[in-house]
Amino acid sequence: MAYMNQEKKKRLAPAIKEVLKKHNMKGTLSVQNYSQLTLTLKSGSIDFGTDQINEYWYKDHFADNPAALAFLSEVIPAMNAENFDKSDIMTDYFHVGYYISVKIGSYDKPYELIADQDNNLVEKNDNFIETEKSPWGDKIYA
Repeated sequence: MAYMNQEKKKRLAPAIKEVLKKHNMKGTLSVQNYSQLTLTLKSGSIDFGTDQINEYWYKDHFADNPAALAFLSEVIPAMNAENFDKSDIMTDYFHVGYYISVKIGSYDKPYELIADQDNNLVEKNDNFIETEKSPWGDKIYA
């Protein structure tokens, strides 16, 4: 049975905070329903291009976004440091240490992009974000 508590979160937090600091990101850790460790990204220099992250398929989904892929490739293993997965899908048996979730912003406070991947400041307009150097072009529609 999946179980996450405040003590486990406190043990995992220093490594996760180190990754956040390395990638110029700000976020909060929380425990949801005693079974899930959640990292909510508040602001940072990485434009994910989406508001959701699938923790199982992030390598495929962010293959064209090297900054996001580098960050997620470090933070997700840090979140799973004490985790295990002894599930057997063939017999419909699921047994994990705990679940993880990475959220980009929250329902009441969206993620704030403070700089793009090259640390160029961004200017927000009504319906798009203009950047000086962006791998997705000059304008990113939000």
